Amino acid sequence: MDFSKLVQLMERLRREGGCPWDRKQTIETLKPYLIEETYELVDAIESKEPGQIREELGDLLFQVVFLTRICQDNGWFGIDEVIEQVHRKMVRRHPHVFGESSAETAEEVLVNWNKIKAMEKAGKGRKSVTDDIPQKLPALRRAFRLQRKVAMVGFDWTRIEDVLAKVDEELGELRQGIGEQNQDSIEEEIGDLLFSVVNTARFLHIDAENALNKTIAKFIARFKKVEARLTAGGRRIDQFTLEEMDAEWEKIKKERG
Repeated sequence: MDFSKLVQLMERLRREGGCPWDRKQTIETLKPYLIEETYELVDAIESKEPGQIREELGDLLFQVVFLTRICQDNGWFGIDEVIEQVHRKMVRRHPHVFGESSAETAEEVLVNWNKIKAMEKAGKGRKSVTDDIPQKLPALRRAFRLQRKVAMVGFDWTRIEDVLAKVDEELGELRQGIGEQNQDSIEEEIGDLLFSVVNTARFLHIDAENALNKTIAKFIARFKKVEARLTAGGRRIDQFTLEEMDAEWEKIKKERG
């Protein structure tokens, strides 16, 4: 089946006599579904299960076709224009493939890519290197993108010791805010501390979002084991003391569970 079949399906769903729900949707109402499908695809990629990845890619592709059809119904553009624009962009940003530039390594490709992208953004009236960072990104991802952007123009640390010192500094300021019982200050300092931790991860070539997700998954797995072991005798998990739960947690931790 070729791509046009999916486009035709969407056209049928949106036209008179099609699906009432699909006809009712707007680009605003579809935003939550787009975000949800994107995260489901990320989960599928993490699972490394080809069938699941294929299914979630299809669901995300359907959202793109759906949104494009709404834009076409609004008289803005159609799917051909979307494809043509991204095709031109990719050709333009790969001059080492389609032009006369050269790039022997992935790092050189990235440098050229960012230079071309910066020129494109400047042509659209964007004055700051921070202007094209999406506001709706998850906070950790947004912090990483911001730090990487400014690092590309030279605003960056040169030594890991300085990066870690900044984390210590922010932690000290958080302790001070807690001591003063100033809730606004505490919130600000927690934000500063998180920002500096993300910067540490970036400096060490670690994706903070992925690192945190792995820790969350590890915590869930361990706590499920705590629940299973403690409730095996018939008591509910909330009937155990913190000391009992913590003792079981430490046992599981030592087992590398």
